[in-house]
Amino acid sequence: MSAENPPPSSQRPSLLRNWLSLSGLVIVIGSLFSFFLLFFLDTLAHFSNPYIGILTYVIAPGFLFFGSFLAIWGALRARKKLGQSAGLLPKIVVDLSRPQDRKKMAVFIAASVCFLLLSAIGSYHTYHFTESTQFCGQTCHTVMKPELVTYEHGSHARVACVQCHIGPGAEWFVKAKVSGTYQLYAVAFNKYPRPVPTPIKNLRPAQETCEQCHWPKKFVGNMDKTYNYFLGDETNTPFSVRLTMKVGGGDPTHGPEGGIHWHMNVNNKVQYIATDPARQTIPWIRTVDAQGVVTEYRTKSFTNTVAENQIRTVDCMDCHNRPAHTYKSPNDAVNLAMSLGRIDRNLKWIKTNAVYTLTRKYTNETQAVQSIATHLSAQYPGEPRIKPAIDAVQEIYRNNFFPEMNASWDKYPNNIGHKDWAGCFRCHDGKHETADGKRSIKASDCNTCHTILAQGKGEELNLLSPGGQQFKHPGDPVDGACNDCHTGGL
Repeated sequence: MSAENPPPSSQRPSLLRNWLSLSGLVIVIGSLFSFFLLFFLDTLAHFSNPYIGILTYVIAPGFLFFGSFLAIWGALRARKKLGQSAGLLPKIVVDLSRPQDRKKMAVFIAASVCFLLLSAIGSYHTYHFTESTQFCGQTCHTVMKPELVTYEHGSHARVACVQCHIGPGAEWFVKAKVSGTYQLYAVAFNKYPRPVPTPIKNLRPAQETCEQCHWPKKFVGNMDKTYNYFLGDETNTPFSVRLTMKVGGGDPTHGPEGGIHWHMNVNNKVQYIATDPARQTIPWIRTVDAQGVVTEYRTKSFTNTVAENQIRTVDCMDCHNRPAHTYKSPNDAVNLAMSLGRIDRNLKWIKTNAVYTLTRKYTNETQAVQSIATHLSAQYPGEPRIKPAIDAVQEIYRNNFFPEMNASWDKYPNNIGHKDWAGCFRCHDGKHETADGKRSIKASDCNTCHTILAQGKGEELNLLSPGGQQFKHPGDPVDGACNDCHTGGL
């Protein structure tokens, strides 16, 4: 391969005929190939992924610009080497009769083919990797650690992140690309919020996610549940409540309408306005029944003009707002560990001491784990049973507290139930009335959504009452909403 004498001016050779420029052109071709392959895969995929948008619209164009830079740089180097006064540049002539030229050409072709092949394979496998939970949760380890850990301990741990967070169609395609690009910027320049705020404003509607598996017409029947508690006294007195949850149904062809899932009745529509970002304060509610009759309820303090763009229609996520990333409160987590025998309930005051160590403020996980061990060991010197208890409490902390991201159970309201958060009582608090005051959303008593079959301890739990019984609060009687006193601690 050599340079011949300059040809006539009508056959001026290209400045790109040098190895640096040709290598740049190969990279350009490979990046274009990857771009169109990723774009094609993303277009045909059932679920779009914002991270694919990063690869398609950020990484691939980056290689395109890099290859173009090499091609231009090679041309400028060739021009400078020959000098502008030369007028013409020699052609690159490949003489395959010469071993040296055959070797260089073989190496160039082999390298080009390998690059294109690896680009195709890499793009394909990268596409599928970005669909994985590992990529979503571990690529940005510190940022996504709370979401990954709580997801792995949740009831949807076998459902891929993209199936709930990303949506099909042109609208969701554009949203996913914009979101993914901004996430890349936020992580790269440390602009992400701590903790990650919820609810996610642009999350797909539940009809397009939850209801792909949970068919509303099959929401029928009741559930038998038992909740085990331990009081914060010296003997960690056990107290259990067994009840029937009136899940109910929303389709009369599969069972009676009513119960908790009345709110998702296909014949009714329930709408509301929340005045806070976390959707915990709901002063205005509107229902539309099967006959189209509209009823509005307001709290007395809400005199605002209702804007239609502020109205949200109730769906699964308004009650099941932590379906995949559930944080347990210190009280509930310790109760569970004690009921499973991971914390010996015969250790005096262990419930109180365990919850106390979990509710203290720590700057990082290492400090928290060490402080938990130090405090509990000091409370039970020489007690061999405290070691497994310490391990259990430390694990509770790791699974529910993430000080580096300022994320913990108390940052994320859970609207299922009403013990630690307002939940049901955001609406069912007895304070929402129609304009004429004749109708109101009454504050539900304990038997509206569930029937208490038994409560107490020991033999008391065997005394079932199919018709239900009034809830008996341990200790002194109380009045008001549960979450007025229950704040996650004792």
